[in-house]
Amino acid sequence: MASLDTLDFADAVHGLPEQVAAAHKAAGSIPADRFPAADDVDSIVVCGMGGSGISGDVLASVGRRALPVPVTVVKDYDAPAFLGSRTLVFAQSYSGDTEETLTTTHAALDAGATVVAVTSGGALGALAREHDLLHFDCPAGLQPRAALGALVVPLFVTAKRAGLLPDAHAWLLEAEKALAARRDSCATGVTGDANPARALARQIGRTVPLVYGGGPLGGVAAMRWKCDVNENAKAPAVWNVYPELDHNEICGWGQHGDVTRQVFTLVTLRHDFEGERVPERIAATTGLIDEALAATLEVRAHGEGPLAQLLDLMYVGDWTSLYLAYDNEVDPGPIDAIQQLKKELAGEDL
Repeated sequence: MASLDTLDFADAVHGLPEQVAAAHKAAGSIPADRFPAADDVDSIVVCGMGGSGISGDVLASVGRRALPVPVTVVKDYDAPAFLGSRTLVFAQSYSGDTEETLTTTHAALDAGATVVAVTSGGALGALAREHDLLHFDCPAGLQPRAALGALVVPLFVTAKRAGLLPDAHAWLLEAEKALAARRDSCATGVTGDANPARALARQIGRTVPLVYGGGPLGGVAAMRWKCDVNENAKAPAVWNVYPELDHNEICGWGQHGDVTRQVFTLVTLRHDFEGERVPERIAATTGLIDEALAATLEVRAHGEGPLAQLLDLMYVGDWTSLYLAYDNEVDPGPIDAIQQLKKELAGEDL
C-alpha cells in the first residue's frame, strides 16, 4: 500500500483528529475583537468548491436547528443578490486560488459584507491581508479533501465567538473524541473484520456505491462519501437523501433490476438526528428496493452531538474509499482529471 500511495494520502486521512484539535486550538487564540457580533449578522454565506465547499454544508446541516440566521452555501461564480453589510461571508479555498471562490469573495467585499477567509495562502490569502480580514490559516501540503478539519473548524469557532452558535465549542470537543475513536477501528493497521471500513470496501467491491443518508446530516455525509469514492478510488458513486428520494428515485429501482443488482450496492448512513419519521422511511424503502441491488449495507454514526456524528460518518467514507483504491490498485492521492481540466480551462497544453 505504501508504494501505491505516492502522496501518503493515508497519512493525511489518519491525521484528521489531530487536525481538528489543532485548528480548534489555533482559532481559540484569536482575539475576541476580530470576530463579528451576532447583532450585526442577518445571514451567513459560505463560498467554496469541492473539499472546501462541503464545509459550508456541514455548518448548514449541523446548525439548522440552532443558528438564528439562515446559511446559504454557494458553489458557483455568482454571489447571492442579498449580500450586504449584515451578511457574514466565509470564503473557503484551501489553495487560495479557486476561481469561483475568488469571484464571489470580490463580490462580497464590494457589497460591504463581513468576510472571513479560510485558506492556506494563494490569491485569497493575499486578499485577506490586503483587506485585513479575519483569516484562518490551513496547514500546507494537504489535498483539499484531506483538510476537512482545518476548513470546518473556523466556521464553528466564528459562529461560537460571534454568539450565534453557543454549543459549537462543546460540539467540536465531542467531534475530536469521536474521530479519534473511529480511527482506532479503521486505520490501516487494523485488519480483517475488526476494521469496518475494510469490510465495507470488500463488500462494495467493483459495484457502484449508492449512498443514502437521512435528513440534512445524512445527506451531507452521503455527498461526502460520493466525492471520496470519486476522488480517492477514482470510481463512480451515487448519493441521495431521505425523505426527498422517496418522492422520485424510489421509482427507479425495479424496471432494470436484472442490471442494477449487478451494479449497485446500497450504503445507508444512519445517525441519531434523522427526525421522527425518517427511520421508518429508511426501513420501508430498503425493503422495497433490496431486490434490485447487489447488497444493502448500513453504517451507524458514533459520537455525541450532531457535529461529531456527521464528521464520524464522513470519516468512515474517507477510510472506505481509501481501501477501495487500494483493493483496485489505484493511487488515492493524485486527481489527474481535475488538474487536466484546470489546464484546459487556462489554455495550457495538456
